[in-house]
Amino acid sequence: MPTLEPLTETVPLHAFAGYGIELEYMIVDRHDLSARPLADRLLRDVDGQIANEVEHGALAWSNELVMHVVELKTNGPAAGLDGLDGLFHASVVEINRRLHEHGAQLLPTAMHPLFDPDRATRLWPHGQNEIYAAYDRIFGCRGHGWSNLQSMHINLPFHDDEEFRRLHAAIRVVLPLIPALAASSPLEQGRPAAWLDNRLRYYRDNQRLIPEISGRGIPEAVAGIDEYRRCILEPMYRAIAPHDRDRILADDWLNSRAAIARFERQTIEIRIVDLQESPRADLAIAEAVVGLVRLLYDESLAGYEQQQAIDTSILAEQLWRTAEFGGEALCDNPAYLRLLGQTGARSGQALWRALLGRVALSQGASRTLNEMLGRGTLAEAIVRRVGKEPAQESIIDCYREIAQCLVDQRLFQS
Repeated sequence: MPTLEPLTETVPLHAFAGYGIELEYMIVDRHDLSARPLADRLLRDVDGQIANEVEHGALAWSNELVMHVVELKTNGPAAGLDGLDGLFHASVVEINRRLHEHGAQLLPTAMHPLFDPDRATRLWPHGQNEIYAAYDRIFGCRGHGWSNLQSMHINLPFHDDEEFRRLHAAIRVVLPLIPALAASSPLEQGRPAAWLDNRLRYYRDNQRLIPEISGRGIPEAVAGIDEYRRCILEPMYRAIAPHDRDRILADDWLNSRAAIARFERQTIEIRIVDLQESPRADLAIAEAVVGLVRLLYDESLAGYEQQQAIDTSILAEQLWRTAEFGGEALCDNPAYLRLLGQTGARSGQALWRALLGRVALSQGASRTLNEMLGRGTLAEAIVRRVGKEPAQESIIDCYREIAQCLVDQRLFQS
């Protein structure tokens, strides 16, 4: 099992010396899969009081914006990724055991296929809910973009300004490829969605009232921490200030780009990985993403200056194309392909196949990724199973099996 080390502000970790993983799950009825607002039944401290976060050994469980979602995360940075899937799966089993008496269970994937946000959304009403209340007042949080988005976040540390700029540059290049491996949100309220990674469509659009918060999705190229604050954070804080007089939201987590700096824990957080059907799949994707970031960080595929030079609009266009079409998305921009050491247009899936041959992976992750690439993204597998005009019964049957995949720690097959 991986070891977890405390992260202190006085001794920040070096790049790739630790990893923070967060997985978000919806709580649903065991029979009809309707959302159940039961997160506060799970989040109790040793005195039985409702808490925003509770420790469970190497992991912690915490609340999210809404009552029907619970987040599981590493309780401090993990020294490695190999073996983390077992820790997360053990927590999933324990949570399902506790939910059983309420007739509920956890449901994976990035969007619930039948969820009606106008009817089923209930915001977290307990401690420190002033942040959620501010979001709701400014943006209105009764929508898929707020209450039906489940993802994996990957936190990668940086020790100093030099590591920050190199890590940020490398992550920018990797972001557009992530949905080609991870798309898992192809249905919306019982119908085929516009994109295979429909969660990212909502993630892109749900704060357009203040476009400085999300930018173009892909973070802008910056030469260091000071420039990041000047070019990304300060414009965002100025833009929201008229809507947030008490400065409740003036923090780096307000940033909704695909990857954001979290300076209080000195990490960069990748936020656009759709949740998969089991921790086995989630952590395999995490290994793939981190491994590719590291190749770029080490300048094994392209130099730092080349990475910085590519226009953000090129990366953003590829990200949204990949989110729409998943593994079949065309990757054909020559400048982008050169950064990855590749030539010739190909699908996102084919590009991952070529790149994973150079990425250091555990044996388990390698086997899982090969199986996933042979099947296609989870979104593609779901669409093959339910068809282009799915009946509600077939959707429920499909997602019941996906919920069982979570219990069994296995991949879904169409």
